Amino acid sequence: MPRKTVEIEPRVEYLSILDEHGVVDAALDPRLDGDLLARMFRYMLATRRLDERLINLQRQGRIGTYGPTRGQEAAQIGTAMSIGPEDWTAQAFREMGMMLVRGWGMHMPMFFWGGHEEGNVVPEGVNDLPIAVPVSSQTLHGVGIAWAMKLRKTNNVCLTYLGDGGTSEGDFHEAMNFAGVYSLPVVFIVQNNQFAISHPRRMQTRSKTLAQKALAYGFNGIQVDGNDILAVYVAAREAVEKARSGGGPTLIECVTYRLSVHTTADDPTKYRSEEEVRQWEKRDPLIRFKKYLMERNVLDDASVAGVEEDIRGQIKEAVDYYEAYEGVDPVDPFRYCLAEPSAELVAQQREFEAAMRAEGLMR
Repeated sequence: MPRKTVEIEPRVEYLSILDEHGVVDAALDPRLDGDLLARMFRYMLATRRLDERLINLQRQGRIGTYGPTRGQEAAQIGTAMSIGPEDWTAQAFREMGMMLVRGWGMHMPMFFWGGHEEGNVVPEGVNDLPIAVPVSSQTLHGVGIAWAMKLRKTNNVCLTYLGDGGTSEGDFHEAMNFAGVYSLPVVFIVQNNQFAISHPRRMQTRSKTLAQKALAYGFNGIQVDGNDILAVYVAAREAVEKARSGGGPTLIECVTYRLSVHTTADDPTKYRSEEEVRQWEKRDPLIRFKKYLMERNVLDDASVAGVEEDIRGQIKEAVDYYEAYEGVDPVDPFRYCLAEPSAELVAQQREFEAAMRAEGLMR
């Protein structure tokens, strides 16, 4: 039977302002204030140096398994700096840069990855949700917060973060659909770092972009160079302003690369080549942004050295605090599982305590 066909091609905007050599597109340069640019650089550098320190701590057995952030600093800091303290975020587990911007202490990732839940207690007055490891579960929480904002008629916004692999989860699609139907003030930040653990992006979806997934749910998606903090910040600022004024949700796909391992329990040499990593290292977000700031005379060698020294001191203080902390009781997990512990749980606790005493780890 003859049918009338209509050609539909998803049209997704791509934004890039600062190339891998630190050269800016003058027509697109937002010409941000020098103090704002300097703060962006400080957060990016602090995230990179703290990430390096946490990897060393893990290799030395001083924290547990850790999920590095190297290469994704621009995607996190550019988005986090587009909102205010009255707004909210719903994070996954690799958003350390966002956490620093929002006021989490440097010691807190050490506690979290060291196995102490104290590291997942949101600081007083900070409108963030705790770290969420179950993939894409936080997108539903972020949409719930945005719905509450709309019901209360506030002009606040929620950012919810996920990775490219998270777009294959049902929670993500349920969150997107709900956000679109109710035109909620939420911005989905997809950090497309090319891999979901060992699965490359091509095994996640046949979509040409992840940004176009927003079109199916009735709102805009934009793809940005996730290693270009200027592009990320501009796209996020526009999406936040749109959401704040009642324009509904946006999905921002930050195209970046996970320069390090998925976690310190991962061996990426089994699924990607060193040559691929070297090519992406040339697009390092921190290096290109530093070149741009030097060219604009926002930074010079002396100021960079000063920031490096200051961050080094802050990280040392955080490590010292973490390792001197005595408030952690290893029996706590047994105490807080059930309101009324079962006989089996009590028996397990006693066995655990006996083993700890035998090793001299408990009195």
